[in-house]
Order: sequence, then structure tokens, then C-alpha cells
Amino acid sequence: MGSESENKAVEDEDQVMDFVTLGMFIIDEIDYPPPRPPIKGIIGGAGTYSALGARLFSPAPVLSQRVGWIVDQGSDFPEPMTRQIRSWQTGVLLRPTPDRLTTRGWNGYDGPADHRAFKYLTAKKRLTADDVSGTPLLHAKAFHIICSPSRCRELVGDILALRKEQAAEGSYVRPLFIWEPVPDLCTPDELLNCTNALPLVDVCSPNHAELAGFMGSDGLDPETGEISKKAVEASCEQLLASMPLQSYTLVVRAGEKGCYIAKNGGRKRPPKMATKKTKKEYVRGGLRPDTDMFSLFAGLLQDEEGAVAREEIEVDPGIEMWVPPYHTDADKVVDPTGGGNTFLGGMALAMARGESVEEACAWGSVAAGFAIEQVGVPALGRDEEGRETWNCVRVDDRLREFKERIGMV
Repeated sequence: MGSESENKAVEDEDQVMDFVTLGMFIIDEIDYPPPRPPIKGIIGGAGTYSALGARLFSPAPVLSQRVGWIVDQGSDFPEPMTRQIRSWQTGVLLRPTPDRLTTRGWNGYDGPADHRAFKYLTAKKRLTADDVSGTPLLHAKAFHIICSPSRCRELVGDILALRKEQAAEGSYVRPLFIWEPVPDLCTPDELLNCTNALPLVDVCSPNHAELAGFMGSDGLDPETGEISKKAVEASCEQLLASMPLQSYTLVVRAGEKGCYIAKNGGRKRPPKMATKKTKKEYVRGGLRPDTDMFSLFAGLLQDEEGAVAREEIEVDPGIEMWVPPYHTDADKVVDPTGGGNTFLGGMALAMARGESVEEACAWGSVAAGFAIEQVGVPALGRDEEGRETWNCVRVDDRLREFKERIGMV
């Protein structure tokens, strides 16, 4: 994890972005069930919270600059917000847009399960690959994108094309992509588009409701109305089993249940059996409308002569694992707004720094804990030794305690 000592070790290195989000900055209004009063005019947005998730593990003044995001400041942008954003010392692009109002959104929570409704109050300014073109953000190690399946494919393709075009000779490296589907288009009609987007990203991370939406259900236990872990597991198994020829990773954010990691392993041929496919034979993507599923599965364990060769097949067992949330006491959760985005920022940063997806989800759980234990964003400070704290706690101390608690070595 990024520590103060690591900051000093990288001071002389070229400044390379570890993480960039293409989520938006939004000024939030939040309505809670009565008698709790509403909150108006606070910092919010998927981009903000995911950037903060990465920033938590990136102390200033060096590692913090490796967290990139974009803030479009409308004519009504409050100066105190500018000062607060600058105080985080990230690699943010602050862009004045005086001809428009800042993007504002309304969040409404209803009932004990904290079901959230959202709507824009002013016009949104969606980010595209062109917004990072010609900037250090383009060459980040990991991107967080929040969009529909079709737009996911478009964004990934555009970012890769720009990186190849603008990279120095011989320096092109493919980044990681962490995809957060937008809830409005998590429907059965979009399932095929989802499977076609999966090969392009490194992690797809819907929440439990979004995953269930693709499968045509609500993901809740019919008896208790709570999030169903069995439903999450079954949906992941169904989705990954439908795509057996490649390895995919799903990280499902499930509120008070934590997160579920599902990675299918699949078949891996030894090098001597590998055959080069022609361009005509190679199809990139998931299920297609004309896919013959019977033939697909029937031929899965056959070689070119049609003989089953099980003894020559190496099988990656994959991952099926729950990681609990940091806060297990509901009284510690003051406002869930931004928790999922903050989780993804912490997780993506860990993966950008070479950590496994299991370790990355521990980072994400800790990051989400900081986001939801107060209204609005966590507070940056310093302890008596001059080290960074968030909400008066050192992040690496909390991560260490969490991993010890859940038995993760």
C-alpha cells in the first residue's frame, strides 16, 4: 500500500498516473426519510468518490498526484469546494465551464434497506476519451468507467486507440479497465451487450441489484427482503458459465453483505497444444445471437481430432469468495452515498499497483468504510506525527486491522 516512505522512494520517478476515473463530479442534494433533515449542496458524484477511494491509499505529496479525475466547474461552482478539492493534492483537472451550470443531482433514500433514487437537477457533462487526450490522464495504469455495456465498448476502444496514437515509440502498455455498469441499463435486454463488453475489461463490478437486473430479478431474499447472497452467487455462476472460453472477473458489491468475487478459470491448453487461429476464425466478445450453445459445450473438451483429452488439459479453478464489509455494525453507517464508487477506486488502485483481486477487494472494503461513516466525503487530517489521516484514522492501520479480522494474510 502507498505509505509515506513509498512517497519518498518515488519522488524522482516520472509522474505516471496510477488511477483515472471517467465518472463525473456532481454537487449533491440528499433527501432522507423523515424526520431526518435533507442535505443540500455537498460534494458528490461517482468520479469524486472513486477518486477519493484511490486517494485514501495515496498519501501526498507524490502518490496523491497519481490519482487523476476531472471536475467541470460551472458558473455556480462554490469556491469552498475548489479549495477542498485542491487540498487533496490529486492529479485533478479543474476545468472552468462558465457557459453552463455545474452538474447537480438529487439522491433520495427510502426505507430501511436504503433504496436510492437519483435524478439530475441540471444538465450533465459526460466525459469521453477525448477529455483525457493529450493529458497525463490518458496514460494511467487503471481506468474506472461507469457506463452502459455499449458505451463501455466504445470508451475502451477509444482510450486504447488514443494511447497507441500518443504513446512514445515502443512504450504502449494496455491499462486495466474497471467497469461499473449504470443501473438504468442493467436489464435482460442488455445482457447480450454485457457479455460482449466483458472481454474488453479486467473487472466488471455491478452492485447486487444491477447484476440481478441483467438476469431479470431483484436479487433479494423473498422472505426477508434483504440482499440474497445465494442470488448473487447464482447470477454470477449463470453469467460466467455462459462464457466458458475466456476468463472473466466479476466483483459484485452487495451492501451490508460485502462483496462477492467470481472469476471463472476455464480451460488452459499447454503450449504444445496451442494452435494459431486465423483472423477469420477469431471472434472477440461474448454470446452472439447465432451462437450454437450445444455445439459450444459439446466441443469444449475435444481436440482437433474430436477425441477427449482431459489428461492434457490444465484447469484454472477460478475464484468464488465473499469479502465482508469493513463496517458490520449498521449504526456505523451514517450515509451510504458514494460507498460503491469509493470501493471501486480503492480496488482499482490496488490492482494498478499489482495486487491480486482478493487483496484489492480488501482495499475497496476499507475505502468504502471511510465513505459511509459520515455525510459527505471523509475528512483529511494529520496525526501528531505528521502522517495523513482520514476521519482521524490512518488508512494503513485500518487496512491491517481489517485483514487481520477477516483472516486475510
